[in-house]
Amino acid sequence: MIFAGCGMPGAPQPPSLHLPVPVSNLTAVRAGDQVALAWKLPVRTTDKVTLKGPIATRVCRNETSSGQCNVVTTLQLAPGSDAAFADALPPALASGSPRPLTYFVELVNSKGRSAGLSNGAEVLAGRAPAPVDNLTAELRKDGVLLRWAPAPLDSPPAVIRLVRVLLNPPAQKSSPGSLAQPPEPVQRDLLVNSSAAGQALDSDIRFGESYEYRAQRVARITENGHAFELTSPLSAPVRVDAADIFPPSVPQGLAAVATAGENGNPPAIDLSWQPDSDPNLAGYIVYRQEGGAPAGGSSSVGSENGSAWQRLSPAQPVIGPGFHDSNVQTGHSYMYAVSAIGKNGRESERSIPARETVPAP
Repeated sequence: MIFAGCGMPGAPQPPSLHLPVPVSNLTAVRAGDQVALAWKLPVRTTDKVTLKGPIATRVCRNETSSGQCNVVTTLQLAPGSDAAFADALPPALASGSPRPLTYFVELVNSKGRSAGLSNGAEVLAGRAPAPVDNLTAELRKDGVLLRWAPAPLDSPPAVIRLVRVLLNPPAQKSSPGSLAQPPEPVQRDLLVNSSAAGQALDSDIRFGESYEYRAQRVARITENGHAFELTSPLSAPVRVDAADIFPPSVPQGLAAVATAGENGNPPAIDLSWQPDSDPNLAGYIVYRQEGGAPAGGSSSVGSENGSAWQRLSPAQPVIGPGFHDSNVQTGHSYMYAVSAIGKNGRESERSIPARETVPAP
């Protein structure tokens, strides 16, 4: 009788071939004449043995998807590391009509053997659009106006991508239930469909923030049923510090209506105007000029011959779009104008004046 127990040796196992697990997450992005590759190295072999020491990594570039590895370079990389490589395309691949170009990486052991190529990452070979030159940024009340030089006449058709980066993102997110604005994304891409105009307005900014802009031309091409982007390199960056240096809009629709004073009430002039929706608004300032055109005369602003303009409203801005002036005299004419003032202390130009004469009771 033969007994078998837990102390008996099992069947012998074949030695490990020490073949690294193939990469499955290779990505490739072309900008100008450079292709940026990125992938993550495995930590084990195909036999589930932990890898030790650097891994020899072949970077391959093919004009077909045959899977053949035409080696561009060989790198020595640590297991489990995040790898990156920038491939400068030779003139033959950076010119001509667009055509698919496939990259692979291959991990080999000390004897030069591998478990296979990585997934293929495709870009387009061929001539890229011209770089964006002379990018400038101008801060305005309605946003950031970006301008750039037109493309050369022989450059492939392309749209403009503006890459905006928030330079001073908040350290912490708003707490739940907070009324504060949600945080801005650190990076945002703005696509301008027509590059012929040579300018675009980024109206979605927040005053008090700092931004960096870069631009590139993007040609969208379909090859073999797949959509690709062929892009120029990113332009030199321009920085904008979006300080709120602008006053609110000038008040519109100023009207003045006089009352003679009845039932023991003194004469007065009531002013009203259209409300300003500027979020920076702190209030309004009311100005008055005594005299102007005499009663019964022309109401034209150009005919006024009154005294100098004086501030009529108190030191604190008027909150609503209206004002009651009871310091008037029967038979006298008055000219009024209104400005808006922001929370930053900036005052707008004055409105179109309104003239009114106080009638006799």
